[in-house]
Amino acid sequence: MTPAPGSPGDVLTLISAGSATTRSDLARLTGLARSTVSQRVDALIESGLVEETESGESTGGRPPRQLRLHTDGHAFAGVDVGATHCRVALMDISGDVLAECEDPLLVTEGPETVLAHVDRRLDLLLAQAGRPRSALRALGMGVPGPVEFATGRPNNPPIMPGWNDYPIPEHFADCVVLVDNDVNVMALGEHRNAFPGTSHLLFVKVGTGIGCGIVAEGRLHRGAQGSAGDIGHIRVSGHDDAGCRCGNSACLEAVAGGAALARRLTDLGVPAATGADVVALVLAGDTLALRLVREAGRHIGEVLAGLVNFFNPEVIVIGGVLSRVHEHLLAGIRETIYRRSLPLATHHLSIVPSRTGEDAAALGAGLLAIEHYLSPDNINKIVTP
Repeated sequence: MTPAPGSPGDVLTLISAGSATTRSDLARLTGLARSTVSQRVDALIESGLVEETESGESTGGRPPRQLRLHTDGHAFAGVDVGATHCRVALMDISGDVLAECEDPLLVTEGPETVLAHVDRRLDLLLAQAGRPRSALRALGMGVPGPVEFATGRPNNPPIMPGWNDYPIPEHFADCVVLVDNDVNVMALGEHRNAFPGTSHLLFVKVGTGIGCGIVAEGRLHRGAQGSAGDIGHIRVSGHDDAGCRCGNSACLEAVAGGAALARRLTDLGVPAATGADVVALVLAGDTLALRLVREAGRHIGEVLAGLVNFFNPEVIVIGGVLSRVHEHLLAGIRETIYRRSLPLATHHLSIVPSRTGEDAAALGAGLLAIEHYLSPDNINKIVTP
C-alpha cells in the first residue's frame, strides 16, 4: 500500500536523505500545515528515530532547530557469508560502521553452525559498541547462492550443501532479517558508497563462480524469483568440454571463474587450488597465469557485451577475488566489450574495479536492512502520529 503524502514515513525519508533539516523545510517540501508537520516530527522524536538540536545558523532572531536521524538507540547488522569466511558489520541508522569483524568459516559446515557463529559475533560487536541486543532492529545477510528474496530461503545453492530451503530469518527471532544473494548486496554496497549518483550499474563478482548484481533506476533488480543476474551460467561458445557444477557445460563460470582457472593451471603443470592461488601467481609474475586471467576477461567481456547492448549501464564494476589483478582482468573485459557492443551503449560507459572491495557485501547487507527499516511503509507501521 502506498503511504499518504506527508505520512511519518515520507517525513522521515526527507530527513534521512538530508533534503529537509528543519520543520520549515518539511512544510515547504510536503505542503503540509505547520501544525501537521509538528505532529509528524514529534511522533518521530517520541519513537526515537529523529532528534532536534539548536545548531542552525541564525538569520536574525532565534536559530532554527535542526532535524536529523537519532543514531544512538538503534543498531543494524550486515552479514557477509562467503564460501570460506564470515564478515559482520554493525552499523547505526545512518549507515556508519560501529564495529566489524571477519572470521574464517566454511559455509559447508551448515546453517546451524554458521548462523550460531553469526549470533555470537553479533553479541560481541553489540557489546563493543555499548548497545544491548534489543537495539538490533534489522539484519541483512548475503549468501553465496541463489535466494528466494521474499522468504529469505536459499534455493538449491550448489556450494551450500544443507542450506536448501533453510528458513534463515527464523533463526533470528529478535529482529527483521532480509537474505539475498551475495552479489546483490555487493552491488547495493558499491552503489550506495561509491556511485550514489549512478542510476544504472552492473556489479560483476569474479570469484570461484561469476555473478552479476543489477542496479536499475537506483534500485536493485532481482527479477521475478530473485535469480536475475546469474550470468555465470550463460553459455560461452567453443567450450563444450568445460563441465559446470550446474550440470550443463560451457557455462561462463566453468570457463572463466577462479576455480576453473585454478584447474587449468594445475593441468598445465602450475599447481593452484583456488582463485586466490591464481591471483598470487599473477602477482608473482607467472606469465601463464597472467595469460589465462586476460583470456578469462575476454570471455567475461563476451557475455557482458550482450548485457551492455541490452541494459545500457553507465558503470560496470568488477569485484571478487580476481578483481585483485584487475589491470589484467579488466584489459580483457574492456577489449571485448568495446569491440562487441554498440558505440552508443559504450559512449559513456565506465568499466572499473570495485572501490569498496572486501567490505562491499557486509556494507550492502547492512544497508539493505537499514533501507527496509526506514522505508515509508515500515515507518508508518512503527509510528503513530
